[in-house]
Amino acid sequence: MPDNGSTDLPPTVFVLYGATGDLAHRMVLPAFYQLAQHGLLPADWRLVGNGRGDVSHEDFAGRVHDSLAEFGPHPDEGPWDEFSSRLRFAGGGFASDDPGSLLDVLAEAREDLGEEAQLVHYLAIPPTAFAGITRGLAEHGLAKGSRVVYEKPYGTSPESFRELDELVLSVLEEEQVFRIDHFLGKEGTQDLHVLRFANGLFEHIWSREHIRQVQIDVPETLDVAQRAEFCDATGATLDMLVTHLFQVAAEVAMEPPVSLRPADLQDARESVLAAFRPLTPQDVVLGQFEGYTDIDGVADDSQTDTFVAARLMIDTDRWRDVPFLLRTGKKLAAGEQRVSLLLHKPDGPVTQLPGYGNVVSLSLSGAGSLDLHLIAKEPGPDLSLAEATTSLDLADIPGGDPLPPYVSLIHDVITGDRSLFTTSAGLSAAWAAIQPVLDDRPAVQPYAGGSWGPVAANELPGPCGWLLGQTEG
Repeated sequence: MPDNGSTDLPPTVFVLYGATGDLAHRMVLPAFYQLAQHGLLPADWRLVGNGRGDVSHEDFAGRVHDSLAEFGPHPDEGPWDEFSSRLRFAGGGFASDDPGSLLDVLAEAREDLGEEAQLVHYLAIPPTAFAGITRGLAEHGLAKGSRVVYEKPYGTSPESFRELDELVLSVLEEEQVFRIDHFLGKEGTQDLHVLRFANGLFEHIWSREHIRQVQIDVPETLDVAQRAEFCDATGATLDMLVTHLFQVAAEVAMEPPVSLRPADLQDARESVLAAFRPLTPQDVVLGQFEGYTDIDGVADDSQTDTFVAARLMIDTDRWRDVPFLLRTGKKLAAGEQRVSLLLHKPDGPVTQLPGYGNVVSLSLSGAGSLDLHLIAKEPGPDLSLAEATTSLDLADIPGGDPLPPYVSLIHDVITGDRSLFTTSAGLSAAWAAIQPVLDDRPAVQPYAGGSWGPVAANELPGPCGWLLGQTEG
C-alpha cells in the first residue's frame, strides 16, 4: 500500500493530548499508523504527543512502537522509519496557565511545515479534562482555524453536557468540533443508509407499513475488570445507550436526506433525534451482573448498571407506533452488534409462518454483513415451510478495503467531513430523551453472568421477543 500520503491535503500538525494514556495506546496511535499504511495521511504532517511527563521525541517513538507491536498493525508491516521520523513529544502537560513545552514544539513543527499548516487537536483524555484543554486552546491562540476531536462521553449528564458544550462553543465554531462516536464510524453503520437509499428493495419497505419492530442489540461477553473505575462511574446507560445505540437508531430512522453530503446527513440524523419520545422508567430495564461488586475498584454497594434495555418510540409519520428495542450489557451469553428490522407477517393464504418471518439484519461487527431471513418451501413432497437465511459479508465486495472505525473517523477529521460525528443539537436531543429515566431511575436488577440479562427485559419487545437469545412468543 502507498505510504507517501495524500498530496491534495494540506500540511497538518496533529496534537494528541493524553498520548501516553490507555486510549491512545490501544486505539488512536494504531489508527494513525493504519492511515499511513493506506496512504491516507497528508503528504507532510507531524504528530505531537502531549502529556504531563518529560519524554524525549525518541522515547515517545519507542512507546508508539510498543503500542503497535501489542495492538497492531505491527511496525514491520508498514512505513515505520518514515512514520516515526514525524513523531514529536511535548511534555509538561497543557493548561491555560501553563502550556508546558507544547507551544515550543508546535512552533518547530510549523517552521517545518509552514505557518498555514492545519492544526488538529485530539483529546484522548478523561472527560473531566476537556474543559481545561479547551480553555487552554483559547488562552494560547490555538483555537482559531483548528479542528478539535472530543472523545466520548461528551458530558455525563444533561447538566454536564450543557456546561461543556457552552464552553466549547464559546471557543470554537460548531464546524470545528468533531465529537467522536465510534459506532458511527463502523463500516456496517455507514452501510445502513447506502443499503437503504441505493436499493429500492429496501427503501420501499423502510416504514411502519412494512416493519413491525426494530431491534438494535449489542450484547457483550466481556466483564469490566480492565475498566472497572470508568464503568462504575458511568454505567451502561450513559456509556452505550445515550451515545452509540441512540445514534444507530437515528441512522435507521432518518428521513431521506437532500443528499449524502455531510451537512445533509447530519441534518437528517438531528431531525430524527429530535423526534425521539422521551423514555419513561417503564420503558427501561437496568441490570447488574452478579459478582460485579466483588471487582477491585467497585464499591460494595454500587448500583451502577452493567446492562440496559429500552423501548424507544420515534414520533415521525414513518415510524409512529413502531418500537425500537435497544439492548446492551456486559457478561451476557453472546457478543453481537446487530440491527434487525422485523417485518410484518403478510396477509394472505399462508397463515402460519415459522419463526419470525422476514427479517432484514445487519451486523455492525468488523466490515459488517447483511443477513436476510426468508421463508421457503422445505424441499420434499409436502408443502412444509422452513426458515432460510442468506448472508452477504460486506468484506467480500470486490475492491473493498474496509477501515476500522477509528481509522475511518480520523481520516474524516483530516478531510473535514463531519457526516459521521455527533452535533451539539443532536446530543442535546439525545439527553432530553433520557432525562426522565435519569430523574426517576429504575431499580437495578441482578442477572447471572452468561445469561441474557434480567428476565424483566424480555417483556419490552412484547410478543416478538428478542431476536437474539430468545424464541418467539
